[in-house]
Amino acid sequence: MKNPWMYLLLFGLFLVEVKLHAQTKQAISTSPNLPTADSLFKLAEKYDSVGDSKRALPLFESSLPIYQKLGKQREVGHCFNYIGANYYRQGNLSKALAYFEKGVAAYKKAGYKKGVAALLNNVGVIYYSMGNYPQAVELYKQTILMQEKIGNKNTTATITGNIGGIYSKIKDYPNALKYFNKADALFKELNDKRGVAKILMEVGYISMEQGNFDKALKEFDESLTIAQKAKEKEVEIEVLSNLGELFYRKSDFQKALYYYNDCLKKAEEIGKLQYRSSCSIAIGNIFYQLKKYKEAVGKCSAGLTIAEKMGAISIKKDACECLYHSYKSLNNKSLALLYYEKVNAFEDSLNTKEASSRMMNMEFQKQQLVDSIAFVKKQSVAQLKHQAEIQAQEKQRNVIIASLGMVLLIAGGLWYRLNFVRKAKEILKIEKDRSEALLLNILPQEIAEELKATGSVKAKDFGLVSILFTDFQSFTQTAQTMSPQRLVEEINVCFEAFDRISEKYQIEKIKTIGDAYMAAGGMANADENTPRNVVLAGLEMQAFIAQRAIENQQAPKPYFEMRLGIHAGPIVAGIVGVKKFQYDIWGDTVNTASRMESNGSVGKVNISEVFYELIKDDPLFSFEYRGNISAKGKGEIKMYFVEKKASM
Repeated sequence: MKNPWMYLLLFGLFLVEVKLHAQTKQAISTSPNLPTADSLFKLAEKYDSVGDSKRALPLFESSLPIYQKLGKQREVGHCFNYIGANYYRQGNLSKALAYFEKGVAAYKKAGYKKGVAALLNNVGVIYYSMGNYPQAVELYKQTILMQEKIGNKNTTATITGNIGGIYSKIKDYPNALKYFNKADALFKELNDKRGVAKILMEVGYISMEQGNFDKALKEFDESLTIAQKAKEKEVEIEVLSNLGELFYRKSDFQKALYYYNDCLKKAEEIGKLQYRSSCSIAIGNIFYQLKKYKEAVGKCSAGLTIAEKMGAISIKKDACECLYHSYKSLNNKSLALLYYEKVNAFEDSLNTKEASSRMMNMEFQKQQLVDSIAFVKKQSVAQLKHQAEIQAQEKQRNVIIASLGMVLLIAGGLWYRLNFVRKAKEILKIEKDRSEALLLNILPQEIAEELKATGSVKAKDFGLVSILFTDFQSFTQTAQTMSPQRLVEEINVCFEAFDRISEKYQIEKIKTIGDAYMAAGGMANADENTPRNVVLAGLEMQAFIAQRAIENQQAPKPYFEMRLGIHAGPIVAGIVGVKKFQYDIWGDTVNTASRMESNGSVGKVNISEVFYELIKDDPLFSFEYRGNISAKGKGEIKMYFVEKKASM
């Protein structure tokens, strides 16, 4: 930045931001001020529009409490929407989901139907990214109904295409094409060239996946022509990438190289980081196939650098895989080993994403140590980089010091100092939040707080706790028909749904053991509704497994069926172990709950007589007495099936 006027511009923006923050503190502490909130929001929008999330996010968060105090629900919804979108771009899906849902609630209070529909679509995108396709489809369908009432055909077409994309993702191509055709008809009615080009590209991708390369090429070419005429650069880039993939699969590396180079060039023109990274890696893979190993290293390294900026794990894995094979071919064993280990690490991260945070036997202390070392290294690198930036800027400042004088010198130094402090605080906050989230994923909040405060946890007695057990029937036989990766993915989808259901009904997940899942109600926030909530959770879990079985049968894919049992009584809870410790519960109540599950029937919720006595008067449920059932180690036990009444 050699132009002195650029320093003045930065200083001016800095003064505006400092003044607005000061006004914000005063507004929140004294009386809410709408102009201040609007100014903060507009400045945040400007930063957001140029992709500067680090500056936009705190400004949105500063305007939010003022709008809340003023009761400006539509503006509150706008803030939640932008904050959620920023966390989504950072890859923090759980936070993005929370803010989008808060935004939906705010828009509903404001009666802003268009905003509600838009945010429900965003929530659907989050569930899609999490792999919860049924929930994503359900939300998309709700959004379509709302958009049709509003009369917004353009958004209806886009969401219809999104549903087609989900079916394409799970390789249910007949349903995917059905929704793509509906979206295509709407886009053509609206004369939306971008939408028509996108749908053609998606249909071409299905043709390519089915091995019909000639048909795929025709569809891609038609999509590319429409996108180019409409000057839709982003769609053009996506189509070029697909054409590169098509010719790569045909082993026509020269044509593949032509399309990937064109894609890379256009992605660089508009700053599309995802395709700059993926196309560079694709070109690197082509060079590898052509035995141009040094050129492959150069392209894949460039792609890896961009992927690291984005935090895109799957793209980083592809880059490291290319570098591993290239360095191996160059006989550089040390670097080949380095990238081989990175490939495995990224593979593990992709396969265990989300599920890893729910595993009760996690080596917590070891992970904390690794995190601490990584944090120290990261902080050290950040400090060195910042020092280098300061030295470089000091040299530049010396050139223009005569024209700007002492004011500019002070302003520049102050800006960099505040910027460094802010970055350091952000790093500390990220690491603190990460540690907190990791601990809360392993232990209940109350137990986690006790562990942080005292370094240990005392065992605790509970007089009445409702225990829920689940187990997949014929798990071993079904598992033998699935690949290890597919088996882990399927269990992860099921247990991820169970976790959300448990959270919804305020019951505590205790642990998973293979294909078994155990949860308890009444250990925290216990009230008279706890037994009812445990039953509702059990019924909803069975409903999810039944729906999942239908979807897998249509695929077709192997599927699970499940037994579920519930019992209530006294238990003891605490932490066992020193290194691979976990939170667990003990007592005859736990054993009896397990017998309820093992003596249940597929698709049913089986309860004990003790638990029946707790909920028998609840008008929400109907019961089927099963008589005395012989339970291993327990003798004859009276059991009941429970269902939700149809009228409820």
